[in-house]
Amino acid sequence: MSDQLNRLLSIMAQLRDPEHGCEWDVAQTFSTIAPYTIEEAYEVADVIARDDIEELPGELGDLLLQVVFHARIAEEAGLFAFEDVARAISDKMEARHPHIFEVASADAKRPGWEALKAAERAHKGADSALDGVALALPALLRAEKLQKRAASQGFDWPDPEGPAGKLNEEIEELRDASAETQVEEAGDLLFAAVNLVRAYGISAEEALRSANAKFERRYRAMELLANGRFAELDLDRQEALWQQVKREEKRD
Repeated sequence: MSDQLNRLLSIMAQLRDPEHGCEWDVAQTFSTIAPYTIEEAYEVADVIARDDIEELPGELGDLLLQVVFHARIAEEAGLFAFEDVARAISDKMEARHPHIFEVASADAKRPGWEALKAAERAHKGADSALDGVALALPALLRAEKLQKRAASQGFDWPDPEGPAGKLNEEIEELRDASAETQVEEAGDLLFAAVNLVRAYGISAEEALRSANAKFERRYRAMELLANGRFAELDLDRQEALWQQVKREEKRD
């Protein structure tokens, strides 16, 4: 292991020391740290999206710290250590790339990535194609992964017309839903929208992230045009500013 990695592992051991460590760090558990792990992963994605390469090492370091934190908690409990984490991912990568790390004949058929992952799940005792789709994933991303797993078993529309019709159906059902069923019908509508987007080979998560960025950019531009008085404008005037911003974007 590198000197810096050993240094980080040593720092975490000191922070977790029951007598001389940090009170906050000592009090943490897998469950209390998990939200921070997710947050740090999103911060890595954020600096990449902003192309802020100077900040990327620091954010990756924050994410690595989360792995080290979890590994230290496990080591203290006699469950596993950081080396076991590194070994597990190394074993997995070698197993998923047999054509790179194993000697095979030129005619040997290379199993696909998804087939290899399915074999891993079966080895772990999975009894459903949907096993292993993490509950902690963002709902939009999890919907997409569930649909892809189902599609790998043949449960999918042959073309976009099927999911498009289903989306229209769900719109009608939400419109007619009672107060008691609105949340369920809204979920069905969003799930159907993900399915339609997926039918075009588009990642719903990436598409919505792009739409969020575009909306934020345009809204901020409207606020500037309104000189801080945007909320005082009626809806027609706000809409006019929206259209103005869109026209200016096209010109640029």
